[in-house]
Amino acid sequence: MKVARTPEELSGGERAVAIGSFDGVHLGHQRVLETARAAGPVTTVVTFWPHPRLVLGNRVELLCTLERRLELLDEQNVDEVLVVEFTPELARLEPEEFADSLLRQIGARTIAVGEDFRFGRRASGDPGLLARLGFDVQVVETVESASSTRVRELLGSGDVVGAAELLGRPAEIEGIVVLGYQRGGTLGYPTANLDVPEYMLVPAYGIYAGAALGHRAAMSIGVNPHYGGHERRIEPYLLDFDGDLYGRRLVVELWQRLRDERAFDSEEELVAQIARDVEQTRSAVRPS
Repeated sequence: MKVARTPEELSGGERAVAIGSFDGVHLGHQRVLETARAAGPVTTVVTFWPHPRLVLGNRVELLCTLERRLELLDEQNVDEVLVVEFTPELARLEPEEFADSLLRQIGARTIAVGEDFRFGRRASGDPGLLARLGFDVQVVETVESASSTRVRELLGSGDVVGAAELLGRPAEIEGIVVLGYQRGGTLGYPTANLDVPEYMLVPAYGIYAGAALGHRAAMSIGVNPHYGGHERRIEPYLLDFDGDLYGRRLVVELWQRLRDERAFDSEEELVAQIARDVEQTRSAVRPS
C-alpha cells in the first residue's frame, strides 16, 4: 500500500476514492472501503491528520494513532492512502474549492462516502454536492450503531466486547514502553508501562485480559489504588514473555474486562488476585 502526503506523489489516472477520517476503521468504515474497492480500478483512501475536530478546537479522544490507522487500512487491501494535513486553512475552503484542489487533482472518478459525510467550510458540502459537481458518488448506508462515537462510548464504560462487535476485531490500546515504578517485577509479574499519546482514548479503569506480540496479556488501567496512586498507569503483563520492551511501540488488544481496580488488605492478597487475573487471561476468548 502506497502512502502519500501530497497529491503530487500519486500517479496519474482515474481512481475510486474513499474519503473520511476513518478513526478506528470500524465496520461502517470497512463498508465504505469495500464500495470503493468494487468501483476500482485503483482504490485510494483520502484521510486527514490531525483529526479535523481537534484542529477546529473540539475535544475528541481517538481510537488509534495515524500509524495504526494506516496499518488497519492496509489490512483492508486498499491500493493507496493520501494523508491530507488538516489545517484551519483547509477547513476554510469552500466545498467546490476542496473538490477542485484535491479530488479532481488526484483523478477521483468514483467517491465512496458514508451517509453523514460533510466537507468544506462550515461542513456545507455533502454527497449531493459532489454528485452535482460531476463525480460518481456512492453513498454507503450506515452499519447499525457502527460509529467511532459509539465505540468511544463503549470503551469509556469498559465494554470491550461490545466495542469489538462494531470494530470487527478487538479494541486496542497503543503506546511506547517507558520506565515505570517496576513494582510488578518485585511481585513476580513484570509489567510494561505504556506511554499513550494524550489525544488517544483510554478505556475505563480496571483489569483487562488481552494480547500483544503474540502473547496473552493481563493489563491494569488506572491509578494503582493499592499503593495510593493518583497518576494514571497503563501496565500490561505479557504472559510467558521474556525480553526487553523498553522503547518499543506496543499495540495491546483488549479481549475482556475482568474486574475493577481496588486496594487490598495486604501485598499477599494483591499477588493472589494477580495470579487469578492471569489465569482468567489464559482462558479469555478473543472477541471479533
